[in-house]
Amino acid sequence: MTNRSLVLGAVLTLTLVGASAQDNNGTLAKAKAAGTITMGVREASPPLSYSLGSTYVGYHVELCEQMLSKLLPGVAIRQMAVTSQNRLPLLQNGTVDIECGSTTNNAARQQQAAFANTTYITEARFAVRAASGITSVEQLKGQTIVTTTGTTLVQRLRKLEQDKSLGITVVLAKDHAESFLLLESGRADAFAMDDNTLAGNIANARNPADFRIVGKPLGVEPIAIMIRKDDRDFKSAVDGYLAVAMASGALEKLYAKWFMTPIPPKGAVINIPLSDSLKAAFLSPNDRPAEAYEDR
Repeated sequence: MTNRSLVLGAVLTLTLVGASAQDNNGTLAKAKAAGTITMGVREASPPLSYSLGSTYVGYHVELCEQMLSKLLPGVAIRQMAVTSQNRLPLLQNGTVDIECGSTTNNAARQQQAAFANTTYITEARFAVRAASGITSVEQLKGQTIVTTTGTTLVQRLRKLEQDKSLGITVVLAKDHAESFLLLESGRADAFAMDDNTLAGNIANARNPADFRIVGKPLGVEPIAIMIRKDDRDFKSAVDGYLAVAMASGALEKLYAKWFMTPIPPKGAVINIPLSDSLKAAFLSPNDRPAEAYEDR
């Protein structure tokens, strides 16, 4: 056995020991007692978390299922759809125990919840109809931009309007699927969102070639699994599992499966290679908020 294997084995052993030492009020103890754990998932955030009929799949969904199966052997894993608006309150009140969607880790949210170490880093940009000829934010002057209620893009668009005085109309949709529908149907000129969500919705559109992602990034944001605040033992167990997955290359393989190879339902390829920023996060796991990336 190599030294690397010994180190990874030690990390995983400590993770599982930490999980078994969970106090009676923690998430792992609650799940063991109930025989089930509820995982919050998203309906339209491909390839991180999205629906296929009555079930949910994606990079974060599969990661969480693998992790929870290891940390809680024999405990049933239940999927529950959450939205941008209700994901935090449902986590806080115990309706869901862990959120495995597409949530940005930022300073404001860290006041209300905890985040596992970063597992994806996104750039926020615009999806437009290819026929529009729009390639930059300046060309959106006086146009209608849609984004999803409860996301960080709401604040980013407000700041954009303040900085550039574009005279844009911002429309808020209830979820990512509705946001993309407004763009697809011509009721919005652009859809502002994380690049992975834009790429995923375009890949699954009726005519993907009708859309493109444009503009300089509105911001760089770490995306992470969200858990309840002050459940330190659960966070330690989750981060311990992720450390092993990152160091062994397993997480990079899972990333390649969902971002670089055909995914259901249409066999589309998202084609967002592993970025240098995410490679660095895998080498040095951390839960730094979005604000830390803006200061670079």
